[in-house]
Amino acid sequence: MIRILLLFLFSTSLLYAQEFTSVVRGSVKDADTGLPLARATVQLDDKGTATDDAGLFRFEGAGVGRHVLKVSFVGYQTLVVSEILLESGKENVQEIRLSATGRQLQEATVSGSRPPAFNSVQAITAEQTLRYAATYLDPARVATSFAGVAAANDQANGLVVRGNSPNSMQWRLEGVEIVNPNHLSNAGTFSDRPTSTGGGVNILSTQLMGTSYFMSGPFPAQYGNATGAILDMNLRKGNDERTEFTGQASLIGLDIAAEGRLSKKSKASYLVNYRYSFTGLLGAMGVSFGGEDIRFQDLSFNLNFPTAKGGKFTIFGMGGISENTFKPDKDTTTWEFEKDGRYVLYKNKMGAAGATLDQPVGRRASLRTVLVASGLNTSRKAFQVDPVTMQNRELLGNDGIVNGKISFNTTLTYKVNPGITFKGGVYMTSQRYETPPVSPNPEVKSWYMQPFVNWSHVMGAFVADVGLHGMISRVSSPGTKISALAEPRVSLKWLAAADKQLSVSYGLHSQLQSPNVYSSAYGMTDMGRNFDLKPTRSHQITLAYQQFFKKGSSLKIEAYWQHQFDVPVGADMRDNYSTVNLIEERPNVRLYNEGTARNYGMEATFQKYLTDRFYMLVSGSLYQATYTDYLGLRHDSRFDGGHTFSLTTGKEFKASRGGLWGVNAKILWLGGFRDKPIDAEYSAVLKQTIYEYQSAYTVKMKDYFRPDLRIYWKKDRAKYNRTLAIDLQNVSGTKNEAYRYFDTRQKRVVVQHQLGLIPVVSYRVEF
Repeated sequence: MIRILLLFLFSTSLLYAQEFTSVVRGSVKDADTGLPLARATVQLDDKGTATDDAGLFRFEGAGVGRHVLKVSFVGYQTLVVSEILLESGKENVQEIRLSATGRQLQEATVSGSRPPAFNSVQAITAEQTLRYAATYLDPARVATSFAGVAAANDQANGLVVRGNSPNSMQWRLEGVEIVNPNHLSNAGTFSDRPTSTGGGVNILSTQLMGTSYFMSGPFPAQYGNATGAILDMNLRKGNDERTEFTGQASLIGLDIAAEGRLSKKSKASYLVNYRYSFTGLLGAMGVSFGGEDIRFQDLSFNLNFPTAKGGKFTIFGMGGISENTFKPDKDTTTWEFEKDGRYVLYKNKMGAAGATLDQPVGRRASLRTVLVASGLNTSRKAFQVDPVTMQNRELLGNDGIVNGKISFNTTLTYKVNPGITFKGGVYMTSQRYETPPVSPNPEVKSWYMQPFVNWSHVMGAFVADVGLHGMISRVSSPGTKISALAEPRVSLKWLAAADKQLSVSYGLHSQLQSPNVYSSAYGMTDMGRNFDLKPTRSHQITLAYQQFFKKGSSLKIEAYWQHQFDVPVGADMRDNYSTVNLIEERPNVRLYNEGTARNYGMEATFQKYLTDRFYMLVSGSLYQATYTDYLGLRHDSRFDGGHTFSLTTGKEFKASRGGLWGVNAKILWLGGFRDKPIDAEYSAVLKQTIYEYQSAYTVKMKDYFRPDLRIYWKKDRAKYNRTLAIDLQNVSGTKNEAYRYFDTRQKRVVVQHQLGLIPVVSYRVEF
């Protein structure tokens, strides 16, 4: 018996003493052309190697845990990637992009490849999405850690950026514009109707995410049709050498992902993920949350095929369906608020599919072509329920949205010499939008073409990006005039020293109106439409100073100014309408491009990437957002919160018997948004929320405060790794204000609060 016990203890000690290993490999390419950089120096901790002719590198037998990867090449900026987590059963594949530099700089610690802009841009990696607190595995929720970014509502990922409406934000997939890529796009809205840019959960799974970029300032010449912000989501390719699986179970949903090579004869690979909501499983068993049955499921994939001369061809897609059903409690004595006596059924379908071709052209140029078709279909029915029979009685609402886009882009990048790069191309988009079963149901058709050219020049301590973007568009009918706009873009960066830089960016931008603005009815017969509206335009300028410190940290201070003009506003003084204040509403007002808006502020960001098992991201801003109405009177805008503050931090610890503990926290403190005063007496008569005559956004809601916490425990085994985690959103249970409305059951103005404490437990296995 003693021998058996000693043998067990000895074998157990060997198990814990065993050092598990895996592989770190990847590619090094030029950031502009995507061409491979052969003989680049790559160092993983204290081990070094060089890339081969295809720009590939490989480290075998690397121990699991955190690693630092350093990549350098003559004439290029040296990059240090510190946030590499190597886990057993899973290879770590890095795609490094180096940019040319005119002078020797301090090594730049990054979380991904070179960003596409000098200022107002942040990279978002899948690793950060898995590590930051309360992200729901959604890159848009990661963005709330950035300066000047605020969530419009806890229930959704719609973002208010620098005081701009969420409608001014654009979603991109693989570089081209798509429709709203989220489940439950009505989540958190005042009217319970869908928004064009947000939703409860991102349909694209984190398992497919590469490095995405969030931009909030003057955009480079290749970006257009946006005045507020852009979230450009990029896909990673599946492992092209071995088959790997990921399984995850959480209160968000059940995820199953697989990746591997498609052929033994080539580097073709696949990556696919399926997810089903946990709330959907509970709903199937008859469990609801506050009377709501929430269900969603989605499927996404990415197929990668190598082409001749180092190119690649990909086919990708994503699709999801979701629904939210609210049923009144059969015990009518519990009915307290207006919604308690209603039956609401909301359904949402979204899909996107496309292909890309990246092909080198000679030794100095590359051509990238992208084609994506995306579509969205929503429907919503609401009924007043009879408290006696519990049957649907009065139809309160029956509306929907059908929205489809086809987006195409082709871009040629040519490197004249190591310091001069030319880029030119064109984006073309066709959109069709309907609102069934509303009658009359105007169909909004639009097309827009966006040619661009950009010239980059590295001159010693100076880097210049000069470009021109064109916006040629027509909305709805052949009789509508074609709008043709020229938009200059300029960015200059001065590398004042090895550890500091100054930069300035300017851009003239434009954005088409939301389709529901074009189609909204007005007049006595509700037959008038706003098809003749021009795009909203915006001058934007940003000044920035950045100081780099040791151990992967930096401080960046940005001052920005945005002036919007040709903003649609209502001529009726009773409404004081301006589209800068809209989210999901249909204005139903005659609009004219006579308004303006002005946003300006100061932002500061201190960022320390994960080194020495600790990371920190502290950001804050002071800003003002105002607009002018049809009469030229200036008002505070709906999203003029005044300030933002975010602290995102975390620490990792080694477990006593192997493994890794992580404690992560995020604190958000935001200035409250604004609302219009409500005429309670008139609202009681009409039994709906009626705002005061000639009202503007004069009611300031309370400041928003929310602390989040994430604790995880990672453990490696010989052929797999697993992670057990708990996320606590709003761990303090703070009741933040969402909006105000007149409740017909309460017969008074009621403040609707946002989500309280939300615990999410998850278990993840990779093998």
